[in-house]
Amino acid sequence: MSSDEPVGAPDVSVDDGIMRITFTRPDRMNALNGPATAGLIEALESVAGREEVRVVVISGGAAGNAFTAGADVAELAAGSGELTPQQAAELTMDNAERLVRAVLNCPVPTIAEVTGAAAGIGASVGLACDLIYAADKAFFLLAFANIGLMPDGGSSALVSASIGRVKANAMALLAQPLNAADAFAAGLINEVLPGDQLRERVDKSARRLARGSRRAMQLTKQAMNSVSLKLFDEAIAREREGQIELLTSPDAQEGFAAFLEGRRPNFS
Repeated sequence: MSSDEPVGAPDVSVDDGIMRITFTRPDRMNALNGPATAGLIEALESVAGREEVRVVVISGGAAGNAFTAGADVAELAAGSGELTPQQAAELTMDNAERLVRAVLNCPVPTIAEVTGAAAGIGASVGLACDLIYAADKAFFLLAFANIGLMPDGGSSALVSASIGRVKANAMALLAQPLNAADAFAAGLINEVLPGDQLRERVDKSARRLARGSRRAMQLTKQAMNSVSLKLFDEAIAREREGQIELLTSPDAQEGFAAFLEGRRPNFS
């Protein structure tokens, strides 16, 4: 990342057809602030016009213990002085949808290198990838209920499509984490590896994909997603409507405050 890029913007590099996008906020568990979200979207959407890119890897990086902890709660709580709460909520959901669609619609294969916690919208980003490799310490968490919100980013479709309704409800309603071993057993991810072997395994798959036909890979992705995620559009529309209501509610404000103060929320 160059010195003139905004704080939080991911590091983006391309080498031998492999675009590697690495989160750069290990001290904040790679929470997605505005620059991180914008940078990730920009990198993913740029692939359509970059024929030299054959595969994309999204990584939490070697430092820290997170893939990404999801939205930056401090940023959500602060809001924007230029927008009404309703407008801010709508913008938040616009960005969440655009981000996950950028992963799903990327014209080349995408690989999630899940180095640690993948929470909230971060779980959606990881699970939207075509291949998912996780460190043995990694876990997936839909912790929205803890702050008075509901899962978004299409996670209601992405998770239930792989692990089923009952397990998905445990993650969504109880904020129950799913560790890497259980995620693999449930068919949510491709492989679990010791942390020091994760990068090597991801690079091996990335190099193999980079040798394939770009167009064939794109059409294969589209066909697979059209079947396995046929309810995605309906799910993300419902999430948008519900989350906008919740983001502007007193319960969400209480949830944000409790999270930042390190206490248990007192919801209505």
